[in-house]
Amino acid sequence: MNNISIFGTSSDAGKSTVTFLVARLLQARGYRVAPFKAQNVSNNAIVAHDGSEIAVAQGFQAEVLGVATSWHNNPILLKSGRGSSASLIVGGRAVETQDVRSYYRDLDTLKPIVTQAYEWLNDRYDCIIAEGAGSPVELNLMDKDLSNLFIATQFKTKIILVADIEKGGVFASIYGVYHLLPHALRANVIGVVINKFRGDRSLFDAGVRIIEEEFGIPVLGVLPYRPFNLGFEDSQSLKNFTQDCQHASRRIAVIHYPTMSNYNDFEPLLADPKSCVEFVTSAIDLTRFDWVILPGSKLILQDLAWLKASGLFEQIQSLYATKQCRIIGICGGYQMMFEAIVDEACIEVEHPTHATGLGFIDDTIYFQREKILKRNGDTFEIHHGISQKYPLSYEAPQLYGTFEHGLFVDAWFRDYKEQTITTFVEEMEAYFDIERVIADVS
Repeated sequence: MNNISIFGTSSDAGKSTVTFLVARLLQARGYRVAPFKAQNVSNNAIVAHDGSEIAVAQGFQAEVLGVATSWHNNPILLKSGRGSSASLIVGGRAVETQDVRSYYRDLDTLKPIVTQAYEWLNDRYDCIIAEGAGSPVELNLMDKDLSNLFIATQFKTKIILVADIEKGGVFASIYGVYHLLPHALRANVIGVVINKFRGDRSLFDAGVRIIEEEFGIPVLGVLPYRPFNLGFEDSQSLKNFTQDCQHASRRIAVIHYPTMSNYNDFEPLLADPKSCVEFVTSAIDLTRFDWVILPGSKLILQDLAWLKASGLFEQIQSLYATKQCRIIGICGGYQMMFEAIVDEACIEVEHPTHATGLGFIDDTIYFQREKILKRNGDTFEIHHGISQKYPLSYEAPQLYGTFEHGLFVDAWFRDYKEQTITTFVEEMEAYFDIERVIADVS
């Protein structure tokens, strides 16, 4: 069986979703399937089963399939760095903070790592579903494209295009992307998926005919829009969350600072009908909330400074002093609760820095060069900061902080998650021609 690349005709077209949909449908037909993305750009990461760091999207896709994760699922990960730099994770380990221009200049040195990861999976699975990144035809970047063109060209994968009809311009995006692809790759395109369709499907019958007859591209499916509050990969996907607060008895504020990370920590709260979650981006009145959550952060010192400048810092201190609500800190948010944060190793800053924290916990956080990566069932740790007195968590009246992600996962949410995924896949299967895909890749 040929491996498959999932290309989007734009960013946020639904590549991640179609990747796990195709993978799960193939798996249900007896194939061993693995998710893969050569290079991801995301602050949202997990600790894989082999103790490495990979993007949350590939972790979620593997979870959908019930397969173990390793760095091979996502060999290159870029996370926010200071200024115009990025934190570079190669083979599941942070190697350096690198200027973006330098990263692109040295890209060829990363191709052997990507190739090694891909071939490792290829030896163990019947089919790799390789998710692309953004659009595959950014003409000024095509020679620097690891996730789309490098994989599709190097390994001659079959290609499925994903087009977001909700954005508008779906015909132009399909036609344009297809015809801007290199000639050799056009021949490997087996079809297009129209994603996020709203309304009467029959109203697009003429659209299907145009794409198939005039463009010469098979339409593999027209997938209806369905809210799916799982597997949040980036801030754009987070904006798509929906929640029914009609019967909520608990109002929760999540402080959405500029480099907030690990959005998936809040999936159980978004699913819980008793909870109503609001992501706070400015100094609104927090006294109306029952919980205030300080989430993970990729750049803790930068987000702490934002918290102070916004006025939320003093307001949260006041809330704790009066015990008006429960305050919860997760990883980066936990570290902000300490008396101080010291970065002498310049992990996040150019010069050694000592910053004052919220002062709720009687210890100092020190950043160390070696990142802590630990996995324990549903929870995991991923951080540079350490506390000698409270290395994992801290609890006091109306206050709880922890380094562990996955804090809110319980048996109810695990059942909910599996049922939601199963229901979603079963519904989408009715609109997707998986047998045609199998015939084209076999």
